[in-house]
Amino acid sequence: MNEKVLKVLEYNKIIEMLVAQANSDPGRKVCSQLLPMTDMNDITKAQTQTADAIARIFQKGSTSFGSNTDVSGYVRALKIGASLDAAALLKIASMLENVARIKNYGRRDKEETPADSLTDMFDGLEPLTPIAREIRRCIISEEEIASDASPALAHVRRSIALTGDRIHDKLNSMVNGSMHSYLQDNVITMRDDRYCLPVRAEFKSQVSGIVHDQSSSGSTLFIEPQAIVELNNKLREFMLEEQKEIEKILAELSVQTGEYVQAISDNAKLMTELDFIFAKASLALSMNATTPIMKENHGFNIRKGRHPLIDKNKVVPIDVYCGGDFNMLIITGPNTGGKTVTLKTVGLLTLMGQSGLAIPAGDRSELSIFDEVYADIGDEQSIEQSLSTFSSHMTNEVKILNEANENSLCLFDELGAGTDPTEGAALAISILNDLHKRGITTMATTHYAELKVYALSTEGVKNASCEFDVETLRPTYKLLIGVPGKSNAFAISSKLGLPDRIIEAAKEQIGSDDKRFEDLLSDLEKNRVLAEKERTLAERYRLELSELKKSYEKKADKLDTTRDEILRRANEEARDILADAKKVADETIKSFRKAGKDYGIQELDRERSKLNKHISDKNQKLSVAANDKDNGHKILKESQIRLGDSVKIVSMGLKGTVSSMPDKSGNMFVQCGIIRTKTNIRDIVLVADDEEKKINKKFKMDASTFENNRSQGKKLDLSKGRDIRHEVNLIGLNSDDAIHEMEQYLDQAYMSHLPSVRVVHGKGAGILRQAVQQRLRQIPYVKSFKLGEYGEGDAGVTIVTFK
Repeated sequence: MNEKVLKVLEYNKIIEMLVAQANSDPGRKVCSQLLPMTDMNDITKAQTQTADAIARIFQKGSTSFGSNTDVSGYVRALKIGASLDAAALLKIASMLENVARIKNYGRRDKEETPADSLTDMFDGLEPLTPIAREIRRCIISEEEIASDASPALAHVRRSIALTGDRIHDKLNSMVNGSMHSYLQDNVITMRDDRYCLPVRAEFKSQVSGIVHDQSSSGSTLFIEPQAIVELNNKLREFMLEEQKEIEKILAELSVQTGEYVQAISDNAKLMTELDFIFAKASLALSMNATTPIMKENHGFNIRKGRHPLIDKNKVVPIDVYCGGDFNMLIITGPNTGGKTVTLKTVGLLTLMGQSGLAIPAGDRSELSIFDEVYADIGDEQSIEQSLSTFSSHMTNEVKILNEANENSLCLFDELGAGTDPTEGAALAISILNDLHKRGITTMATTHYAELKVYALSTEGVKNASCEFDVETLRPTYKLLIGVPGKSNAFAISSKLGLPDRIIEAAKEQIGSDDKRFEDLLSDLEKNRVLAEKERTLAERYRLELSELKKSYEKKADKLDTTRDEILRRANEEARDILADAKKVADETIKSFRKAGKDYGIQELDRERSKLNKHISDKNQKLSVAANDKDNGHKILKESQIRLGDSVKIVSMGLKGTVSSMPDKSGNMFVQCGIIRTKTNIRDIVLVADDEEKKINKKFKMDASTFENNRSQGKKLDLSKGRDIRHEVNLIGLNSDDAIHEMEQYLDQAYMSHLPSVRVVHGKGAGILRQAVQQRLRQIPYVKSFKLGEYGEGDAGVTIVTFK
């Protein structure tokens, strides 16, 4: 892909965003080198890997490849048998530990979970845990080797410690003894890895030993006393032995690590590749991107495409397609209307798709593979080359015409602009016609009406326009394919206050053909807007009808199920009745036959009475069963129900709300969803949730206790209610807390024999008032309630009267 189009379409900024998503330096390096591909197999593989990485992030969350290190230099050293230092070995150990973590992340939760394009990569990782553990055991940090790395190192470090202790003992005895008066300070110091004492210069002759250093003023000499010279020599020898042992340990670790040099190299490559793939997935998630469908038909269909470099909260998605019956799209519309953004969106998303990246667009968006993408976008006037805007554009266009072929995508912004409009339009038509004849997929933006006519009159070329709202003088950034854009210069000028006489004079300067063409476009735009509104309305109606249909079908299925159940039970009961009747008849006939001629009238009457009694008992049982089935509930009285109460129709098993009070025959209507059902008061029961049932039960018990006590002449303890207020204030509480507060207050007020109370809920939006009144309808000891009159609090207060 040519470098110019990558720069013009700002592909490099997408790569910068991708690099920021990688965790490791090797991964970032691979990301920075990503370029669009042209082979379908390579693109499909890359897109599949990106999609699978996205799926794994959704399933298990993101992961980090931060400890992945470039170990190529260490690998080369190990191959030739070189010994690595502690820092290099620690980096290898850290990388191997990260390999183990990534391999564990890549494991499938279940064996039946299908493999994806990343499975082989995760399976190919070898953590080499024993090597990593051995390195960690022997090396504490880049500057420190563990004493237990080898027995020899542990032994020599013990010797160093013992020798050091002996030196300190001797020096301490000198500092606190005979040499105390000769010392500048009572301290032990080190010079050239040897223990010394700070002796004042004038007492140099009094201290036998080796001078190693002196202070800047010359007043202090750092002398190694002769008594510890031999011990210092031994200490130095032990230190050299320690260093040799450390080098030996590092060499042994390097040999052990070198045995797995190929596995380490393979791990590094796989980790870098996985870091790159998961960086693509992370970028896709940050853009809310999807995997495009890649094709080779030189067409595209981008659904709800968004330019990835525009703020996601401001960008307007576009639907744009090309291919099939046309391969050239000419976009017209006002400045700042989104024409250039549309070109850049198509070009940039094409480059991203061919790079194996997900694109910020809707599902099932389609892209095609192009060998080259050419773009002539923006003002490229060059002072150094003495090129005007027109000359600069023409230079690019000449190059595109010479290099483009049927496998190319060409993008032109304001083709033919920068020169005389008549000549510019003619050149633009000629260029587009040449590209069209050669079968090259092309998109171009323009202001020229001649190009609109060219698109209307040429097969395989289609107009498109960027919608503009003349009323608000703002573009909608919506792309309309198949509709040529209308010039809005006159309308915009009029809205901005240009006098009508000037606008009319300007219109007279336009030829009659141009005027008719603009009028035609205006009519087309009006019809399109009207059709769009009607289509939206029709779609809304269609959705509403679909929901109604589903609801009716659901109700019908429920009714069918209820009817089938009733019929099934009736058939079972009829079968049982017939079987019982047959049994009784058989027994009676058997008795007659057994008795024969000697069977008298009294015996016959006795059998007949017995049979009648059995039939009567059966009828009584059936009657009771029917009553249990149809009227097993308590029959409600008209005074027990109110409009809006939740009820259940027993025979139908349906729940609803009372929409009309019973008539003289007890018939009434219940609203069940969207169906208004006629039923009888004998066939309904009140529906209350568990909490309401508990409260109702409590109130009934309280009322019963009150009546019993009163009938027995017992005195009630009303001490709690003596000072009870005549109102409760619920303002400022939410609905749940307000209802709870009100219920507690009403209990106390009712038991205190208050005839009525005030519930203050305020006006507001009326939500709390509705909740209060809905609950009052369900409290059995509440006789009635109403809103307050003028002077009583108006709609902000409900007056409650008790039974």
